[in-house]
Amino acid sequence: MSLFISCDWGTSSLRVRLVDPADFRVIAEEHSGMGIREAHVRWKKRAIKSGSERVIDSGSERVAVRGTEEAERVDYYLAIVGELIGRIAGRSAHSLQGIPVIMSGMASSSAGVLELPYRSIPFHLHTDIPVARFLETGNAFSHSVLLISGLRKADDVMRGEETQLIGCWQMMKEADGLYIFPGTHSKHIHVRDHSIIDFTTYMTGEFFDLLSEKSLLSGSVQGGKVGGSAADEVGWTVARGWTHFQQGVRDAAGANLLHAAFQVRVNDLFGLLSRRENFYYLSGLLIGAELQGLAKNDADRIYLCCGQGLKDHYEKALEVMDVCKRVHIFPGDWIDTAVVRGHFRIFNQCMQ
Repeated sequence: MSLFISCDWGTSSLRVRLVDPADFRVIAEEHSGMGIREAHVRWKKRAIKSGSERVIDSGSERVAVRGTEEAERVDYYLAIVGELIGRIAGRSAHSLQGIPVIMSGMASSSAGVLELPYRSIPFHLHTDIPVARFLETGNAFSHSVLLISGLRKADDVMRGEETQLIGCWQMMKEADGLYIFPGTHSKHIHVRDHSIIDFTTYMTGEFFDLLSEKSLLSGSVQGGKVGGSAADEVGWTVARGWTHFQQGVRDAAGANLLHAAFQVRVNDLFGLLSRRENFYYLSGLLIGAELQGLAKNDADRIYLCCGQGLKDHYEKALEVMDVCKRVHIFPGDWIDTAVVRGHFRIFNQCMQ
């Protein structure tokens, strides 16, 4: 394989990269806000409108009857990916015809391209292979596709982070510890003796979006570009924002989050914080709630694995919690490399 296309499709975003496996260099990249959540909503509307899905009355309840063929659904989702691949092809000196696509994340969920079953933990990072399937694609999509599923335990699931961890594992020379992957649904993954033995999901990013955009608190926060300008708000500075972020982290310790979140409203009503400062405070409150158990965690090492967009937030939160001596923070660009390394390794394992 001279080149491959790495597709990381999460709940709220889609990232497609053209990769040279010789050194895992990303030659070109396209990013879209068309995450699986939005893609699934659009697919459902399309299916109902076209009559592929109809609803019948079965007495006391209404039951959806899905008549949509698997191939139609696969083609619909791959067309979204194909649009981004087309953009890359339009500005790349490489011919992308027939280059394989390796896809992980929520693409293999019930809301994604095609639902695949989870593999149960423990999962040995060196020898085990996630559930994966090569897809049959139509003439409109001239690439073979390997779809990678995720992992499960009795009361939790994950899709995508296991692929990132496989890539991190290679770069970290197989280090045990607690791996933290921030995001819409943050994952804390416990690795011992080269195996994933446990993990926990925190809906940090999704809660932040819901509270800051769709709840009563949305009128008490103001996001936008970090820093803003003096004209945007009198007295606003980034330093003040981070100060109140750290206060949010401290206030989360031992707090009832359902009560603590209302402090954002109080801050606004009583003029205690500006809406920009409240935005940082709410972020700190939720990240602090996610991380508050780390002080009692017995892992010798903690690894923070996130892109640059969230790295500063989690790094500052860890400073407040005074656990930095045990924490190794990956450079933001390492996580992108980890995804493509994980894709390449799983692809090769599936080809053997």
